[in-house]
Amino acid sequence: MTKVIASGKTVEDAVNEGLAELGVSRDKVEIQVLEQPSKGFLGLFGVKAAKVELKLLPVPEPVPQPIKPAAHIPQVEKTTLEGVAAKNPYEEAAAFLKEVAAGMGLDVEVHIKKQRDGHIFNIAGEDLGMIIGRRGQTLDALQYLTNIVANRYSESFVRIVLDAENFRQRRRKTLEELAERLAGQAIRTGKEVVLEPMPPLERKVIHAKLQNNPQIKTYSKGEEPNRRVVITTK
Repeated sequence: MTKVIASGKTVEDAVNEGLAELGVSRDKVEIQVLEQPSKGFLGLFGVKAAKVELKLLPVPEPVPQPIKPAAHIPQVEKTTLEGVAAKNPYEEAAAFLKEVAAGMGLDVEVHIKKQRDGHIFNIAGEDLGMIIGRRGQTLDALQYLTNIVANRYSESFVRIVLDAENFRQRRRKTLEELAERLAGQAIRTGKEVVLEPMPPLERKVIHAKLQNNPQIKTYSKGEEPNRRVVITTK
């Protein structure tokens, strides 16, 4: 994912929402304001949220430096160059996670697994409920911060997904079952069903689960962090 379109009550809120979805800091993106927020007629009707597009900045190509003859390079400078190694963004991110966990009184291990579209950090240890938080809110916050740390040490964009005790898979299954159950409710009653507020990734699970249902359509409404999925019949 190289760009996203996000909305919010203000332009700043929309930008923060897009940064959270991309998992990067502001200096890594180009921001274009698509729509300014509007209060509508008399401040009561036609309220319109701000909408922005965030596009990841291309990584600049390194400028080749002329190679000097070896004889002209002082021995001390050569030793310094050979002794400096670039920091690994994933190792730095894992170290950050361990430090945060230690501050919470937890001793954890971070197992890194590479996938096609990024890396998964599986956190192992005891009492991981503190790491996960209510419905994964703490885990999501740590994931956001971990991505910021990793991208500080990488010239190209990296994406990290945090998991603990297989929470992501269990939460996805719960959301998919919820989507099917509420879709059935919408079909039986003929009335739209409005879900509780969810973060962008969880709303995406609901939309994806029901996108091929011939009787159902879904959309999101509201402003972050209170944006909700609506399930209704076609």
